[in-house]
Amino acid sequence: MTDQERLGLPNHYRVGRLDASVGKAYQLLYGLSKSALLDVLRVPTSTLSERIACGNLLALVGDPRIETFNPKMVRISGGEVKIGLPKDSVDHVLQRFDGLGLNRIWIDKECPQHTVQLAPYMLALYPLTNAEYQTFLLATGYQEIPTSWDFRRYPLERSNHPVYTLTPEAADAYVSWLATSTGRAFRLPTEAEWEWAAAGPLMHEFPWGPDFDANLCNTAETGLFSSSPVGAFVGGESAFGLSDMAGNVEEYVSDPYQAYPGGAFVADHLVDIHGSYRVARGGSFARFRDLARTRRRHGHNPQSPTYAMGLRLAESI
Repeated sequence: MTDQERLGLPNHYRVGRLDASVGKAYQLLYGLSKSALLDVLRVPTSTLSERIACGNLLALVGDPRIETFNPKMVRISGGEVKIGLPKDSVDHVLQRFDGLGLNRIWIDKECPQHTVQLAPYMLALYPLTNAEYQTFLLATGYQEIPTSWDFRRYPLERSNHPVYTLTPEAADAYVSWLATSTGRAFRLPTEAEWEWAAAGPLMHEFPWGPDFDANLCNTAETGLFSSSPVGAFVGGESAFGLSDMAGNVEEYVSDPYQAYPGGAFVADHLVDIHGSYRVARGGSFARFRDLARTRRRHGHNPQSPTYAMGLRLAESI
């Protein structure tokens, strides 16, 4: 059953504008217990609007999925893996995403496809949330408050949404603090680790498969234009079961940008103007579907307000 049918919306309603259907879902779901909200949030038979509403209600009452000092981690197999884009696929990507204003230089940065050796590692099931970052701020007195926290106020109503508008230095500081606090080898993932976990053994274009679907991730096409509760886009998980690796917020990795081995020189305006920059992956609610591709490499442009940078924990085994 679609959101339109379940919530009594007119047939012309599309999942490009979810506000009305999420509002109706609140009315239907308000008053449910935490366990009942979790049940609705986890099952693919619930609608996207219902899952978003359930996640937002859990944010207010305390989401049991969020544990700062014991985050849910998923083991990722290592081995000899392929990442990157074959050089002869650049034109196909540009044609496939024609109309989004792509520059060939941006796609050239994904080339060439090459093999890397990865040891097994762990990656967080969800991106880091506002609740976890608040715990860090209170414990350390660290001074960087996300600019997405309006008036420097902790957004309780978005406690289980990914934290975003962070600098790479804040991301590094968080993982260093958590590693010290827990005695575990938490860190940011490398680019190769992130891409392998997102694309999987079949090297999917998007975490779930070859074709884009606005019902499976929170990008501009989905129409929220705001972050969403982690794990709300059931069916959009990667082959390893990781949530929100496309859309919601962009995720810093540990690597600064550099050309792949054997790749052609790529003039990059972010490097030219700002020096070496930290790579981010995965796209966001403020960006179109091309940035949600598993191979897409990009970084923060301080001249643009449409960058929502967050992070996802990795852990060495």
